[in-house]
Amino acid sequence: MTYTDDAKGLQEDLVLLRRDLHRIPEIGLNLPRTQERVLAALDGLPLEITLGTGLNSVTAVLRGTGPAAGDAPESQKAPKQAVLLRGDMDALPVVEKTGRDFAAAGPNMHACGHDLHTAMLVGAAKLLSAHRDRLAGDVVFMFQPGEEGDDGAGHMIREGVLDAAGPRVVAAYGMHVMSDRLPRGHFVSRAGTFMAGADEIAVTVRGAGAHGSRPHTGKDPVPVACEMVVALQSLVTRKFDIFDPVVITVGEFHAGTAANIIPDDATFHVTMRSFSRESRARLLEVVPELFHGLASAYGCTAEITYKEQYPPTVNHAPEVDFLEEVVREVHGEERFSRIANPNPGAEDFSRVLEEVSGTYAFLGACTKDDYTSAPSNHSPLADFDDSVLGDGAALLAELADRRLARG
Repeated sequence: MTYTDDAKGLQEDLVLLRRDLHRIPEIGLNLPRTQERVLAALDGLPLEITLGTGLNSVTAVLRGTGPAAGDAPESQKAPKQAVLLRGDMDALPVVEKTGRDFAAAGPNMHACGHDLHTAMLVGAAKLLSAHRDRLAGDVVFMFQPGEEGDDGAGHMIREGVLDAAGPRVVAAYGMHVMSDRLPRGHFVSRAGTFMAGADEIAVTVRGAGAHGSRPHTGKDPVPVACEMVVALQSLVTRKFDIFDPVVITVGEFHAGTAANIIPDDATFHVTMRSFSRESRARLLEVVPELFHGLASAYGCTAEITYKEQYPPTVNHAPEVDFLEEVVREVHGEERFSRIANPNPGAEDFSRVLEEVSGTYAFLGACTKDDYTSAPSNHSPLADFDDSVLGDGAALLAELADRRLARG
């Protein structure tokens, strides 16, 4: 029997778990009901479980009892190694419109598929627990809250998830389901930058209010803020290498209370995407410089709050080679491909990959054969096919087992 064969026997249970989780979406770092359901699903497995102190995380360690990797005599072998498998658990503040009989009621929804990630990680824990006698090391299962902007991975790293087994994990693996863009059951990845880094800036332009008929008596912050918004796009093309691009979008703009009143201030919020550490650092330098310069030119001031989110997700090339090898052998040659360009979304698994070797991948989970027209992740119509759960769990188990066997 292989992990794939065993996973077929778990498929029904994983579907039930995923749909239970889908009905109780929670957002942020505090996911008490989700944590409770995960603990119930793990109950009875030979795991050492630790709960987060600053968030509702679950860290579970499986101690492999198989022989250590390598050909040296047992007495001369190095201590057993550990690998990490991760699944995020939080949902989004989106009202669900899928019409599914297990759809969430209320203001939150698992519109990004994290309920599938959690179920697949539980499946991997069950598969590996059943075969712990062949594991040449230990496995850390990272059930993480707060991926959607709350840096749950950073919190868990600070609480020691990478060292939960004793020695630091030597490799880490995770995957993300996609409701569109990929054929169902197809895995993709790439070496190097796989996903963008993301940061935000909140800007308040301080001027001086006046009557709309006499703008010269005040300092109108609105055209200054508007000029900043437009100047950002010129900044992208004139300050950054076209082969190391950045994407800057202003998603919020607020000013004023009436058409004939010049307000004291105008505010806007910016999201910035970058694909290298160098471009990310340069954004922090040149964007505030631009805002302060334009504000000063018009006699205003700019108050800037910079919110660091996530660095780029950078896959380690040897681990991508390893992932490709395992997927092609376990699931078939046609089930894996490499994407040419990074995905401009951001992901806090990047924190893990900054610390240890590993890779991140996407798994197609579209419910439609025409995946190009399906609603995307984060949509209130985003829908995911449960049929991928077993294959996802089996791949995670295979990655952990084979990576430990390599030593």
